[in-house]
Amino acid sequence: MISPPGANHFVLIPSFNTGPRVLQTVRDACAAWPDVWVVVDGSTDGTDRLLQALTPSLPGLRLLVLPRNRGKGAAILHGLEAARAAGFTHAVTLDADGQHPADHIGDFVALSRRHPGALILGEPIFDATAPLIRVRGRRLSNFWVHVETLGAGIGDSLFGFRVYPVDPLIDVMHRNRWMRRFDFDAEAAVRLVWRGLPVVNRPTPVRYLRADEGGVSHFRYGRDNLLLSWMHVRLVFGFLLRLPLLIARRLLGR
Repeated sequence: MISPPGANHFVLIPSFNTGPRVLQTVRDACAAWPDVWVVVDGSTDGTDRLLQALTPSLPGLRLLVLPRNRGKGAAILHGLEAARAAGFTHAVTLDADGQHPADHIGDFVALSRRHPGALILGEPIFDATAPLIRVRGRRLSNFWVHVETLGAGIGDSLFGFRVYPVDPLIDVMHRNRWMRRFDFDAEAAVRLVWRGLPVVNRPTPVRYLRADEGGVSHFRYGRDNLLLSWMHVRLVFGFLLRLPLLIARRLLGR
């Protein structure tokens, strides 16, 4: 596949112990877009070797391997910094577990090119495979994100299929020590909105794979809900400090 003239988007896939399923995710992503980077975040399941064996057949694939697990946000930041040095300006983030439809990558990029300064957010369309507790649980996070951004239009705070402008996201992450693990998706969206980035939502199907289909989940309800709760406590305080600025932007229509 030849990259379109002036292309500056790349696909970024963080991966931690996702098993062989990551191979199909990467193949699908490479079929949809010419530049695909995978950050293996300290995996111990041997997928780094499987991916390395895949690279000769996929010329657009670049593999970055971290020696220990640092968390989703940290893995994404590592990939962003390396990709910015290579000249990329926008990152399409895709989960490694096969939940996100890689054949929608081109549509996300096209939308990003029409709105290059915007945060492009996938808004999940759930089917019967979605665990009800996960669907209901994310509503609470979405409610607080709505409050923390004065209703800026973030359709879903936790869906990881997105397009980020690289420079603003790196800057936001360098300015705080959080958003390095499961708290990354929601906090990144809120802080980029606080920075003034507009939001464009794109409805996108999502599929939760069964274990016999290669589905892997590292979400832990107690640990990760506690992490999200602490995140929202921080964000609410940050919101109160920024409230005059957010109100002024709203009044000015920005």
